[in-house]
Amino acid sequence: MKAVSSFQFPVSSNGAAGARYEKLLAWQKAMDLVQLCYALSQAFPADERFGLTAQLRRAAVSIPSNIAEGQGRLSKGEFKQFLGNARGSLFEAETQVYLASSMGLLSEKQREQFFELSAEVARLLNGLIASLK
Repeated sequence: MKAVSSFQFPVSSNGAAGARYEKLLAWQKAMDLVQLCYALSQAFPADERFGLTAQLRRAAVSIPSNIAEGQGRLSKGEFKQFLGNARGSLFEAETQVYLASSMGLLSEKQREQFFELSAEVARLLNGLIASLK
């Protein structure tokens, strides 16, 4: 499996309110997690294409998407709500990885790689949520 590296996107300066979501480490690491989920699920059986593969990928994509959408909202309260949604999607993806692992679709090394990055994303999300209180 190919190693996942951090995204390096050019950041536009059209955000009138200041910081853009692309600069948030939580968003960058969540994007890394999406790449990892796609790589891991690529080897799932074809009969899981519309089941576990799709569920895992949707949950993973939802994490950075919610961070970005929340950053674009007009209040801290709305941003906090979307960060909570991202956290929920992270836990959903974790559950699907537990399931895939229990079904023998992932190696122990792959599972550990996922949970290591997942824990980092969770810490970053928790920190962002705490900063908005």
